[in-house]
Amino acid sequence: MSRPYQVVLVGVPIHCVGMPEPGDPPTGTELAPAALRAAGLADAVAAASDLGDLDVRLVGPARDARTGVQGWPSVRAATGALRARLADIVREGTVPLVLGGDCTLLPGALAGAHDALGTVGLAYLDGHLDLYDGRTSTTGEPADMPVAVVTGAGPAAWCDEVAAPIVSADRLALLGPRDREEAAGLASVLPEEVGLRPELSPADLRSRGMREAGADARDRLAAGTPDGRHWVHLDVDVLDEQAFPATDYLMPGGLTTAELHDLMQPLTADRGRLAGLSIGCYNPAKDPDGSGAEALVGLLGDLLARS
Repeated sequence: MSRPYQVVLVGVPIHCVGMPEPGDPPTGTELAPAALRAAGLADAVAAASDLGDLDVRLVGPARDARTGVQGWPSVRAATGALRARLADIVREGTVPLVLGGDCTLLPGALAGAHDALGTVGLAYLDGHLDLYDGRTSTTGEPADMPVAVVTGAGPAAWCDEVAAPIVSADRLALLGPRDREEAAGLASVLPEEVGLRPELSPADLRSRGMREAGADARDRLAAGTPDGRHWVHLDVDVLDEQAFPATDYLMPGGLTTAELHDLMQPLTADRGRLAGLSIGCYNPAKDPDGSGAEALVGLLGDLLARS
């Protein structure tokens, strides 16, 4: 039987697609934590508390000469701040719901969970593999690199910042990517090259059945981890561009909202397994009627409030 858990909210207002300069007004995914709160997220997930936003921002679009990462000093600072905050939250026995922002947040969040728990698994739900580094990323955007960083295949300085690798190859499930051909063409590391199992594309997930695929991932990630703990990261571009247009990287061939719900349900149902959940890449500037925020609040409320 699943056990209930207390959810706490923490915002990470960062944006790296056209990274702002210091002093620029908030833009893009920086606006997401406030938009999700305004849409009623705290009530929907029956949050025990809302810890507000971390005082972090990604700024300075120039690529760092050593790492190849845009805005590297701010990326490093945000990673360290998030790592420390998340470690404290997880140690308190609550389940953080981290409101991005973009996927740059994942290394810091997962490192915090790792600091608190030791070995932890990762279910990574994303339309992209995110295994680029500072050389193979065409832009240097840090959101291209989170899986590379947490597995130790990313820019060395960022890997050092989180003491990577922080998740072993057999404790990481890539669910929903559909950019393998593009990634291979750009000489990105591919999953099998760092010992990961092949990603499960939307077609693969449908073939297995969404709930069955989610349960299989949950059980595999649990093996050998304390209390079977895993982190779930959701990039909203795992959804099809028609199902969810309020993101910066629109892609066809993704999941429907109903399919995403069914995939996530086994991964989020039990405090004994869920270490935390993060959401990234929702862009309120592309959601003028608020329907995207409403859909995410409905999804997360249904998954988390009944747990």
